[in-house]
Amino acid sequence: MELVAGCYEQVLFGFAVHLEPEACGDHEQWTLVADFTHHAHTASLSAVAVNSRFVVTGSKDETIHIYDMKKKIEHGALVHHSGTITCLKFYGNRHLISGAEDGLICIWDAKKWECLKSIKAHKGQVTFLSIHPSGKLALSVGTDKTLRTWNLVEGRSAFIKNIKQNAHIVEWSPRGEQYVVIIQNKIDIYQLDTASISGTITNEKRISSVKFLSESVLAVAGDEEVIRFFDCDSLVCLCEFKAHENRVKDMFSFEIPEHHVIVSASSDGFIKMWKLKQDKKVPPSLLCEVNTNARLTCLGVWLDKVADMKESLPPAAEPSPVSKEQSKIGKKEPGDTVHKEEKRSKPNTKKRGLTGDSKKATKESGLVSTKKRKMVEMLEKKRKKKKIKTMQ
Repeated sequence: MELVAGCYEQVLFGFAVHLEPEACGDHEQWTLVADFTHHAHTASLSAVAVNSRFVVTGSKDETIHIYDMKKKIEHGALVHHSGTITCLKFYGNRHLISGAEDGLICIWDAKKWECLKSIKAHKGQVTFLSIHPSGKLALSVGTDKTLRTWNLVEGRSAFIKNIKQNAHIVEWSPRGEQYVVIIQNKIDIYQLDTASISGTITNEKRISSVKFLSESVLAVAGDEEVIRFFDCDSLVCLCEFKAHENRVKDMFSFEIPEHHVIVSASSDGFIKMWKLKQDKKVPPSLLCEVNTNARLTCLGVWLDKVADMKESLPPAAEPSPVSKEQSKIGKKEPGDTVHKEEKRSKPNTKKRGLTGDSKKATKESGLVSTKKRKMVEMLEKKRKKKKIKTMQ
């Protein structure tokens, strides 16, 4: 097991989690041991995602870097976006979905590292995305004041909902029967079957991260030292506890045998692991902590054997209700605008793997230099300009 965290200082940290029996033999002692630091980006890290083999990081330098956790080496970089990478999500080991300030959502083959589809998803920036447990739907929010539902099977827009303000987080529940949309310090809870708000929770400060601990319990962290657990049915705060000395930037939740764990990362430089109690009204107990001496921004957990972990997601939701919902919302919104935008963005969907040459980069498995990456980006921009001129 390994914790990975990105920071403003452009570094990705890796800490191995060691579990050793205590002298009395009743409990396990958890310790975090520094494993690696990886300095691949030229700007602060903004997003991280993990599957069974790779850790991918997004940055303000507009690139996505791939790190091989088995070999502990850089695997390459993806340079499709032109803007800060705002969100990265794996679905299984086969697909990666990325969103950025350029308004694009890209679907990547996580084996060949080729861009399978590039969609102009939002008129403004893509601020967050979340994949349904079935893998058939995704939700995204952006700076165009819309919440968009995506049919991932067909790679098209299914439904567009106008919301009053710009949301910055969206998250499916473990069974995919409800989802939350975060606007500043407000949490709107939506039901999938009605696509309407069933309740609203207000946090004291702006929210930076939410994680479902069960179908109805939501962990909430924000621009403060406290983490709160809310009940999505009763809308009541079950408990709160001081987790850090500064704002909490990100959280991650997972289960292993006999342990349900939540991990938190803060601007104070600390990464902390907490053991959740069965009764969520009782605050969790601290398992271990480590000080990175950096301003942390994003967090992920890598396990060598995925079978050992449920990323707070019970078995995937049954496909039938999702299929019905897709056809239902498909009828509501023909998505003509999105289709036009998709057509316009098709020139960008040519297979572009690791820095333009997936085979070469995979074989070398070496660091892609900043100079080379910038050169690739410059050539790509020139190629696009030439294409626009010839089209005119």
